[in-house]
Amino acid sequence: MKRRSDIPRTKDEQPARFGPAAHNAWTLDAQGVSLVRAPRRPVPVRIDAQPQPVQFDLARSALVVVDMQNDFCHPEGWFAQKGLGTKAARKPIPVIARLLPAWRAAGGAVVWLNWGIRADALNLSPTIHFKGKRSADGVGYAERSPIDHGPSLVRGEWGARVIDELEVAATDITVHKHRLSGFWDNEFDSLLRQQGITTLLFAGINTDRCVFSTLQDAAFLGYDCVLLKDACNTPSPAYVTRGIHFIVQQLHGFVATAEALMASLPKRSRRTASTPPHQEF
Repeated sequence: MKRRSDIPRTKDEQPARFGPAAHNAWTLDAQGVSLVRAPRRPVPVRIDAQPQPVQFDLARSALVVVDMQNDFCHPEGWFAQKGLGTKAARKPIPVIARLLPAWRAAGGAVVWLNWGIRADALNLSPTIHFKGKRSADGVGYAERSPIDHGPSLVRGEWGARVIDELEVAATDITVHKHRLSGFWDNEFDSLLRQQGITTLLFAGINTDRCVFSTLQDAAFLGYDCVLLKDACNTPSPAYVTRGIHFIVQQLHGFVATAEALMASLPKRSRRTASTPPHQEF
């Protein structure tokens, strides 16, 4: 007589999975609960970078795209209507647009890290309120500009959406923030750790503000960091960008280009049917 464990399972008897990702899950079957995680096969990628060439594991990496949103990049967005212009914010668009499909086809994870504040702005400090408004008659966070596309940078509103030129795929993850750094007072760190992500590659705006603030905190938290300099930009003077690149190379990680990354990515898709649908946090 065969033991229960020797009898092949039918399709309906496959173990149930409990966890945020295929490689980070318990399974349950007739014999009990297994806490053994399925191993994830490394996908090494080597790119030219400064101060040294670097190799990372694509299977444990995420491309973090920061703040490529209507209120910053669209000619009728909050910043443009404040007279700040969109030229610098729009410069990374074609680079990121080329990078995204190549990165996804290779099996890389994409995280959109976007401003998405409360409609009542109750958790924004006086400093943030003031820097967003700067005068008594200015348009601040969660307020409406003369060309009214809704309250500025409020989660779910037009201004907080990713610009149309960049596609948010069904498999991507969106995280909303309300600080320059994406790691304060939200779930970004927890989400990355549950997905097994250890390396972050940064694109978006602005190099010296939200991108650098998030990258620096990521390094403090133990993540491996790569700044893709041609996929980022800022309206600040050029010497500011040079300073950011210097600090990243000296202290926090590596500086590379999206072009070098695309040239090094494996061509064959490694995505599986277990990839979760797009999620917002």
